[in-house]
Amino acid sequence: MNEPTQAGKTRARKTLRGKVVSDKMDRTIVVLVERTTSHPLYRKVVRVRKKYYAHDPDNHARQGDVVEIMATRPLSKLKRWRLVQVLEEAPRA
Repeated sequence: MNEPTQAGKTRARKTLRGKVVSDKMDRTIVVLVERTTSHPLYRKVVRVRKKYYAHDPDNHARQGDVVEIMATRPLSKLKRWRLVQVLEEAPRA
């Protein structure tokens, strides 16, 4: 996936898909990413959830939207991701 950097080439950045759980901050969203992994001892499939703070410069994403985020340079103490696109919009009231 990530190739070594050569002249004129850039590395492919990590992307994740998740659901927006908070959009209350200005230009920041909180995205919940859920993945499955196998327990190291018992081999049971376990759901693992993690929250990521992502930069949303236009305040486009809303709570409940499914979004794609991409890794970027550190933008603040917690933000290391940025919004790429909104994949599915949540129903609006």
